[in-house]
Amino acid sequence: MKGEDEASGGIQSLDAALRMLGAMSERREAVSLSELARDCAMPPSKVHRYLASFLHAGLVVQAGRSGKYDLGPGAIRLGLSALARHDFVNRTADALPDLVERTGLTALLSVWGTHGATVVRWERAAVPTVTSMGLGTVMPLLNSATGRAFLAWAPQAPLQAVLQAELVRATGDLPRDEGGVSDLVAPMRKAGFTWVDGRFIPGLVAIAAPVLDWQGEAQAVITLIGTDPALADAQGGIVAALKDFAKSLSFA
Repeated sequence: MKGEDEASGGIQSLDAALRMLGAMSERREAVSLSELARDCAMPPSKVHRYLASFLHAGLVVQAGRSGKYDLGPGAIRLGLSALARHDFVNRTADALPDLVERTGLTALLSVWGTHGATVVRWERAAVPTVTSMGLGTVMPLLNSATGRAFLAWAPQAPLQAVLQAELVRATGDLPRDEGGVSDLVAPMRKAGFTWVDGRFIPGLVAIAAPVLDWQGEAQAVITLIGTDPALADAQGGIVAALKDFAKSLSFA
């Protein structure tokens, strides 16, 4: 028979310790022993023993007067090391076939490059959507779902030269100034995804969502394209699948 520390194929004491560290990170502020015990559904005496080990390892520090506990320099070093090793683009590219299989739609991955929002991965569905776009295509900011996702979630300074050039050339109901851009992307940012209908490329509908870093900024954008106007239905299953997929690859 397996002992307590080997139940369920893991080490229960380590599982409990990691659960405590996770609870501390979720609070985003120093926490008292009793609060942590309540969060983790553990006896305070047991929590205290774990905290003593964390303090010794530098994973936790204790405030002098309040006596509350917070994540320490050891936890910071672990986090920074993990961040330095995280490759948003390749991880997303490797997972893109799963999204295509789940949705049945062609997917593309874009990053911000020298000339703008650039497609770096193109994953075709079993029944591909016919389009002239492909690897290396630079997507416009104002009239593509991809570009709008960068407008909504990417750092704005690198976008300005491309955005200003597009504003000068804007026609129809596209924004002509930065106020109009804010009005365009605000509801999309609130919805958690961006979209365009068939007005810009006849018959083509697209939705996009960002892969966010720890600052809540887009490191990449995932786009799904198709021909069904219902694709962009905020309550639809395709939108939900895209948002879930992007969230699973994001830190924010």
